[in-house]
Amino acid sequence: MTEEEKTMEEQLNEDKAVEQASEAEEKAAKEAKKNQKRWYIVHTYSGYENKVKVNLEKRIEYTGMGDKIFRVEVPQKTVVQVKGGKKQEKEEKIFPGYVLVEMIMDEDSWYVVRHTSGVTKFVGSVKKPIPVKESEIKRILHRTSSQVEKVELDVKVGDKIRIVSGPFADFDADIIEVYPDKSKLRANVSIFGRETPVELEYNQINKI
Repeated sequence: MTEEEKTMEEQLNEDKAVEQASEAEEKAAKEAKKNQKRWYIVHTYSGYENKVKVNLEKRIEYTGMGDKIFRVEVPQKTVVQVKGGKKQEKEEKIFPGYVLVEMIMDEDSWYVVRHTSGVTKFVGSVKKPIPVKESEIKRILHRTSSQVEKVELDVKVGDKIRIVSGPFADFDADIIEVYPDKSKLRANVSIFGRETPVELEYNQINKI
């Protein structure tokens, strides 16, 4: 074998070795990605979100899947409801009909989650659930932990109210519009014999 042929053979062997190393790295990367825990969204029957959470956590324990299914979350926020002058706190679901599951997706973990009572499907195709982006999950979980309380008041157009704070405190008024999603309303206040519409927050009024 000539020196030139030897050099060429060495070069081919080097190229082959590099190619094999690259394939091995790619395979390892794919395997790592496959075994990576991600968040998935599960669709449930309406009103079954908390039941699904309990049922799934029991199944995880019973089937020994704690190394593949890690967390089950039902995103909720605290709502303050005011009725008859009394405040009551209640939990309100941010995404009714959905549950979040942090898991390593494979056939076994998919089967355990999918066949939990109350679960209808994963978000995504039948056999290929789509993981949620990390940025979206952080935003959802942050919303759950830092949700500003929303006040719900049992009022409607035409109700009479007493304003208890702000520049119109101690005035009576008639409600003309209600914005429950913003916990606000508009009401007509009689000032110097003229009806003046003002915008008020729920915590500024009492129902008469």
